[in-house]
Amino acid sequence: MIISASYKTDIPAFYADWLLARLAAGFCRMTNPWGGQTCDVALTPDAVDGFVLWTRNIGPLAGRLPAVAAVAPFAVQFTVTGYPRALESSTIPAGRAVGQIRRLRQDFGPRAAVWRYDPVLFTSLTPAAWHRENFAALARALTGSVDEVVVSFAHVYRKTRRNLDAAAARGGFAWEDPEAAAKRALATELAAIARNAGMTFSVCAQADFLPSGGAPAHCIDAARLSDIAGRPIAARIKGNRPDCLCHASRDIGAYDTCPHGCSYCYAVSAPAAAKRRHALHDPSGPFLFPPAGEAQSAQASPAQASSARRMPANIQR
Repeated sequence: MIISASYKTDIPAFYADWLLARLAAGFCRMTNPWGGQTCDVALTPDAVDGFVLWTRNIGPLAGRLPAVAAVAPFAVQFTVTGYPRALESSTIPAGRAVGQIRRLRQDFGPRAAVWRYDPVLFTSLTPAAWHRENFAALARALTGSVDEVVVSFAHVYRKTRRNLDAAAARGGFAWEDPEAAAKRALATELAAIARNAGMTFSVCAQADFLPSGGAPAHCIDAARLSDIAGRPIAARIKGNRPDCLCHASRDIGAYDTCPHGCSYCYAVSAPAAAKRRHALHDPSGPFLFPPAGEAQSAQASPAQASSARRMPANIQR
C-alpha cells in the first residue's frame, strides 16, 4: 500500500510531529470525508510500500525524513509557484522552497522530489506573460534538482470561486477561467521551457491541455518509488477523478485543515475555519483531526486493544 500524505492538507509543513508519532505508533485513524466512517490505517514497514509527501514546505519534517525512510521509501510532490501574497498569504518564499528541493536532491537522490507548478491561475496579477517569466525563473533555479514538473490549471469549484472572489475583493485584483485554447497555448510554452531545463513536463488529470512532448502525470507514482527503493513496487492505476493516472494509495490527510491560506485551494472551504482546526490539532492523537464525538486520546488502535483484552493477564504487555 502506498500512503499519500496528503493531497488534502500539508502534513510536512503543519503536522510533522503527528506524522512521526503515528509512524512510531504504527497506525493512524482516518475519517471518510464522504460518509463519516472511521478506520485504522497501518503505517508499519510490512504494510507500507512507499510514501508520497505533498508539501509547500518540507522544513518542519526535513531533519526527520530518515525516520520516514526507515518505514518505507518516499517521494515528495513539492509545490512551488511563487505567486503574489494576495494569492498565497502564508507560503514560504519561492527561493526558500527551491533551497529545500535542492537539499532533498542532495540528501535523497535525483528522484526524491517532483516540482509542482500547480495550479496555474489566471489573474490580473498573474497573466500568461507573468507565468512564462515566473515558470522560466523557477525552472532555471531547479535545473538539476528535479527531473519532472507537474502542471495543472485551476479547477474552479464552488468553494474555489467563493475564496477567489473574497481574495480578489481584499487584494484588488481580478481573476478569470479562460478558454481552453489559452490554456493549451500556455502549456505548450511552459513545456518547452521545462524541456530546456531537462525536465519532463507532466499534466495532472487534464488530458485536454497535454502539449506535444508532454506526459500525463502519475502524481502517486509507483515507478518513481520503485526507482528510489531500488526494488519493484507494484500498484494498479486508480485515479480519483477523470484523467487521473495515480497509482492506488491511501490518503491520511483531512480536508479543511491546511492554514496556508491559498486563495484557490480546492481542499479548504474557508481559510479561517482551517486555521481554527489547525489550532485545535493534537499531535499525540491517532486522528489528524477527529470527527465530532470521537475520542482523540487513545493511542492503541481498536484492533490492538481488542487483541490485548483477549490475551491472558500474565502475557499482556
